Amino acid sequence: MPESLPVWAEKILAGDRRAIARAISAVESSEPAGIELLKLLFPKTGRAYVVGVTGSPGVGKSTLVEKLAAEYRRAGVRVGIVAVDPTSPFSGGAILGDRIRMQALSADEGVYIRSMATRGHLGGLAPAVQDVVTILDAAGCQVILIEGEQV
Repeated sequence: MPESLPVWAEKILAGDRRAIARAISAVESSEPAGIELLKLLFPKTGRAYVVGVTGSPGVGKSTLVEKLAAEYRRAGVRVGIVAVDPTSPFSGGAILGDRIRMQALSADEGVYIRSMATRGHLGGLAPAVQDVVTILDAAGCQVILIEGEQV
């Protein structure tokens, strides 16, 4: 039996990576449970600094985000990274997969990295980015870095 929404929310508030990943997938898919979960989490947000990094393909956005995150981690700050890439016409997922490019950070428990596809949305960001920021803020990320391509 699936866990209740309050239990799920508590796991996210405690920083449970699996619960965070499930929540992000739920809001990306516009699942009703994801919407209800956001209602529970929203009152626990508003503490994170959100920084956006944008630019043309190949200018070093991922490198900059990786270096910023590493510096924040040296200061003991918990970091969330939302890397928004163009949508693959084959899989529907993110083409570049920033988690692969940011391998130095992937083993750090104080960093949560999520690649997202734009899903055809114009403007360089996926529609669910704000909801993902809400989840990461509630999960205790003190700084959230959003990387998106300039269109």
